[in-house]
This record gives sequence, C-alpha cells and structure tokens, in this order.
Amino acid sequence: MTIETKRDGSKLYAAVIGRIDTVTVTEAENILKSDIGSVTELTLDFKELNYISSAGLRLLLSLQKLMNTQGSMKVINVNPTVMEIFEVTGFSEMLTIE
Repeated sequence: MTIETKRDGSKLYAAVIGRIDTVTVTEAENILKSDIGSVTELTLDFKELNYISSAGLRLLLSLQKLMNTQGSMKVINVNPTVMEIFEVTGFSEMLTIE
C-alpha cells in the first residue's frame, strides 16, 4: 500500500494505492492522521485502491468522526469492488462518495 498526499492550505488530498487491510492499516493511519490536525477538507482518492478490509473500514470511520468535528471528508473515484464493500456494510450511507 502506498499513500500519496498533497496539501493545499487546510485541504488534504490522499491517493491510496493497493490495499488497506490488517497488515497495512497502521501505516495508513499513521500517514493520514499525522497530517490532519489543521485540515478542514479531506479528500481520499480510491481510484487505485484494490481492497479494503474491516480494519480499513474502522480507519475510515475514525477519520470521518474526526473530520466531522473540524471540517468535511469525501471519498472519490471508488471502483466497483470497493463500492460493493461500502454498500454491503452500510458505509455508502455514512460517507460522502463522489
């Protein structure tokens, strides 16, 4: 898994490549949460995310709760495989997906 981040003032864009699972979730959390303190708009680009496990879903829930207190979060470019996981788990209703 690789996460490429771009910061523009209080906006943070993060492109996630590969998988977020029990092996990679700690690294993903460290990368995303280390740079989120003054962020008011978080965009997660899942164009190249192949898979997300329950550990990854917990990370998304944690990020969403954090961003609810300081701004907004959206997920973009979700592929059909990941979207199916979001729909089955109800995350498609909790997240802003574009």
